Amino acid sequence: MPRRVLRRPRAGESVLLPPETVAAIRADLATVADDVVDQIIREVPPYEDAFSGPMGETIRGAVQVALGGFLSLISDRRGPDALAPRASAVDGAYQLGRGEVRSGRTTDALLSAYRIGARVSWQHLSAKAVQQGIDPAQMASFAELVFAYIDELSAASVAGHQDESATEGRIRQRMAERLARHLLVGAPEATVLASAERAEWTPPTTLTAVLVHESQAGSLLQTFKRGTLLTADLPDLDGDALLMVPDAHDRARAVLLRAVRGRDALVGPPRPWMQVRESFDRAVRARSLGLTGDTELHLPRLVLTADPRALEDLRAVVLAPLAELRPAAAAKLRETLRAWLLHQGRRDDVAAALFVHPQTIRYRMTQLRELYGDRLEDPATVLALTLALGVEEESG
Repeated sequence: MPRRVLRRPRAGESVLLPPETVAAIRADLATVADDVVDQIIREVPPYEDAFSGPMGETIRGAVQVALGGFLSLISDRRGPDALAPRASAVDGAYQLGRGEVRSGRTTDALLSAYRIGARVSWQHLSAKAVQQGIDPAQMASFAELVFAYIDELSAASVAGHQDESATEGRIRQRMAERLARHLLVGAPEATVLASAERAEWTPPTTLTAVLVHESQAGSLLQTFKRGTLLTADLPDLDGDALLMVPDAHDRARAVLLRAVRGRDALVGPPRPWMQVRESFDRAVRARSLGLTGDTELHLPRLVLTADPRALEDLRAVVLAPLAELRPAAAAKLRETLRAWLLHQGRRDDVAAALFVHPQTIRYRMTQLRELYGDRLEDPATVLALTLALGVEEESG
């Protein structure tokens, strides 16, 4: 709604109404206020029940203050006090807009109420002015003053609504970040539930941790489900942001993975929402290994590197028979043994995987059997070799 610039008349203009007309309008003020409220209740659904509680008294008071402020404009008063009622009305309109946010009503509902208030007020005020014999030119100026005044009040209410919305948004974000921290540090369940309630956050079935560069977090947040928690204030993030996405399990996981496709993001596994720390830890570990995308696709690597020192010891033990060979020869035999394990001893498949002749594989396997003896037939040794050589394949 365009805002008119409200002004007092210049010298020689005849905009202000005669005292007797002002007195007649003042006498009708309570009726005007009641009619405005009744029409708003009937025509704007969000206000149907608004006037039954404390906010109803605030709104009624704001209507009466607004009308009182208008009377100060049409009264022939001068001096510094002349603008006081109008300033009070504008401040009341601003506070009304803030209160509407707390009551859950939008600016659309608020502006609809103002349009109705302007229409009803004008019907009453113009009728009273006509009864008092106001001439057409004066009536036109009177109309301009009425609607400019309503515009000023509605603009003040919208400003209040916007300011309160921004404030509530910041508060809600702080509460959501606090909730995220409580989830990640393993706070007691009662603490987490209280934090969720303060953040007006409904617990989902699962949460999935997503690590993404902080610069991309805002745009991703817009594509995720409502209730996604966002925080960038954690020591382990190191320039990334953490999003905890609700109920992105089963088929919904595919939707989540499509949303992060093409981004340098890591998606942890879905976990019961109170256990989201497990999802976060896995994503952090995957990042430390230089991985990207869906951590579920990297489970072998994650498992094999869970205890690096243990893996080093395992490799030293099971690959000890190769330790005395020249490095180039040892590398070829490790490569052959790994392929032999993966292809379950099918010589032609092993040869095809290594791009060598099957006879070469036969020769190398003869060497390995001489080094390992019967242990190559032992399930425990085969498992140990698979683990030791598996991580080499993953890292290669």
